Order: sequence, then structure tokens, then C-alpha cells
Amino acid sequence: MLSALQNPRQAAAQILNFGLILSTAFMMWKGLSVISDSPSPIVVVLSGSMEPAFQRGDLLFLWNRNFMEETKVGEIVVYNVKGKNIPIVHRLVRKFGVGEAAKLLTKGDNNSADDTELYAKGQDYIERKDIIGSVVAYIPFVGYVTILLSEHPWLKTVMLGIMGLVVVLQRE
Repeated sequence: MLSALQNPRQAAAQILNFGLILSTAFMMWKGLSVISDSPSPIVVVLSGSMEPAFQRGDLLFLWNRNFMEETKVGEIVVYNVKGKNIPIVHRLVRKFGVGEAAKLLTKGDNNSADDTELYAKGQDYIERKDIIGSVVAYIPFVGYVTILLSEHPWLKTVMLGIMGLVVVLQRE
């Protein structure tokens, strides 16, 4: 560590490498967003409402393919509710109409009732514009890191500190 502090050029190079890693990750995220036509191409299942199809902590990959075809009943979609910040992963159980004007009703596989209680006040259905994307693939349990970081904010600080130490102490 002392050698990194003694040589400012080496320390600057390590900081730039760390910045390069972060910017590369951001560019990959934005690239996936453009390719999938979804503002959030990857989401983590936060509850057990979709069991047995998906478990808490599963990492889902989304594709917003509705510019090519209609959303179908039975499809698992991720949608946002007006005024709420957390996307919801549920199955489309009813559809009234076609195209952008279609009214859609969703339900979690493990829930006894449909999602009308989850929708915004006065909203009885969601619309196509509320859907972030349809689930096309998943990796089981990989998203648990995200859940741990959101449930225990101090872990973020620890993780960033460890990453920073690794970058500073790294030798090329």
C-alpha cells in the first residue's frame, strides 16, 4: 500500500482502472437496455409470489418484444405501478382488447387473488405502457446479493470499501 501512495502515477492509474470497470459495467447495462428495449433488462425476484415458477433471489432477463407481437395471456411480465418504485413480476391472466389500448390483469402464481390491490388507487388493470418487459430467461438465486444489499445497507459500504482496497493494493 505504501508503494501505491508513494507513486502518485501508479495510484492514479489504479483509480482510472476502477473507473474504467465501473463505466464498462454501466455501458453494458445501457447496451442491454437498448437491445432488449427495456429500461431495466435485468430484475431480481424479491418475493415468493411467483413460486414455484421463480424463487426469491432469482435473476430475470427481460425482453420488450411487443413491438413485434402482442402480449399473451399466460406470459410472465414485469410491470411498474404508478407511484411505486419497485417492479412487480407476475403472470398475465386476462386481457381485454388488443394493441396499446389493451387492458391487462396480472396475478402472482402463488397468490390467491389477482393484482388489483397492488395497482395504483382507482386503477383496475395495467396497460401496455406499464410493462417493462417479458421474462425470457433466468438464473436461480444469483440475485440474492442484491436482496442482501438492499436489506442491509451497511453491506454496500463494506463491499465498496473492499473493492476500493483491492484496486489500490492491486499490482500489475
